[in-house]
Amino acid sequence: MQAVTESDRRKEVRLLLDRIQAHPERDWSAARRRIATLNKLIGPSGRKPH
Repeated sequence: MQAVTESDRRKEVRLLLDRIQAHPERDWSAARRRIATLNKLIGPSGRKPH
C-alpha cells in the first residue's frame, strides 16, 4: 500500500475542480465536500498564494 502524498491530494483537487468547471450543470455536492476535506488535509501552509 502506498502513502497518499500532498501532491496526490493537490492533483485530486485539481481534477475535481476541472470536472466541476467542465460540467457546471451537474450536482457536485459530494465533490465539493471532498475538495473541502482535501483542502483541510493540505492545510494553510501547503496552499499556494494566488
